Amino acid sequence: MTEYTVQKLAKLAGISARTLRYYDEFGILKPSRINSSGYRIYGRPEVDLLQQILFYRELGLSLENIKAIVTSPSFDGTKALRTHHGRLLAKREQLDRLISNVEITLAEREGRITMSDTEKFEGFKQKMIEDNEQAYGTEARGKYGDEAVDRSNKQLMNMTEEQYAAVQKMEEDMFASLAEGMKTGDPAGEAAQLAADLHRQWLTFFWGSYSPEAHAGVAQMYVEDERFTAYYDKRGAGLARFLRDAVHAYTSKSN
Repeated sequence: MTEYTVQKLAKLAGISARTLRYYDEFGILKPSRINSSGYRIYGRPEVDLLQQILFYRELGLSLENIKAIVTSPSFDGTKALRTHHGRLLAKREQLDRLISNVEITLAEREGRITMSDTEKFEGFKQKMIEDNEQAYGTEARGKYGDEAVDRSNKQLMNMTEEQYAAVQKMEEDMFASLAEGMKTGDPAGEAAQLAADLHRQWLTFFWGSYSPEAHAGVAQMYVEDERFTAYYDKRGAGLARFLRDAVHAYTSKSN
């Protein structure tokens, strides 16, 4: 069996030796053994695991999330590869559509063709889907399933410009109500509950359906995932947590 030192495996994988040492310290990729000279030695299982880790990193997952996945007793490397393959194919399709749209836009600006507003909007929606998939796709698909995420993406692609404007206004109204609610400090108050209801309408537009449990789960994710927290808290410190509390108060009425 071929074995690798830190330096050789780092060169093979195109990463730094420091990264491999950090993966060892972090507990996500341990060497198979330490040789008599004190060098870390990696075998085939570690090479395969490193490949999985790098796939997940390419898909935008944090090391904490990757560690939780690959160290789970139920982790299946073959199944994970099939999932990677499917997501990469979907990403390639999204990129192909976006590239095509950019090429058409360039042709229009150079006076070679005429592009309708609808065609311009299609490219914008596709870019939004691509950005969302890159930032949150893996976690969302793991939590809610491919079918739910694909349905939400389809809902967005079918959206008209008028519908998009309405959804954007709905979100802005939600933020305004949240700001009013935070002044009172009461997540069960009138303004906060209006914000929670607007959030329900906003989610339902993308999901195509609604359940209080899923609504509460998404709100909880806004607090647990620092990327979502940052998105909401840039409108006001503590906004993500206040929205979570408002939604939990709102959904508890349905139980």
